[in-house]
Amino acid sequence: MSAGTGEVYRIDWLPGTDLLHGTCHCGAQHTADDPVQMWEWMLAHPEGHDSEEAVR
Repeated sequence: MSAGTGEVYRIDWLPGTDLLHGTCHCGAQHTADDPVQMWEWMLAHPEGHDSEEAVR
């Protein structure tokens, strides 16, 4: 069994919408309607995680 990285990525579905709300392990947040776009944003850390574009 491998040791974890300690990084937690959280993606929640916003009920009543088609939107996903993600929180990166660094605390940055992002909203998107495409799961692929959400994971690309998450895995691009830290790119786009410290600007106002992160929360849209």
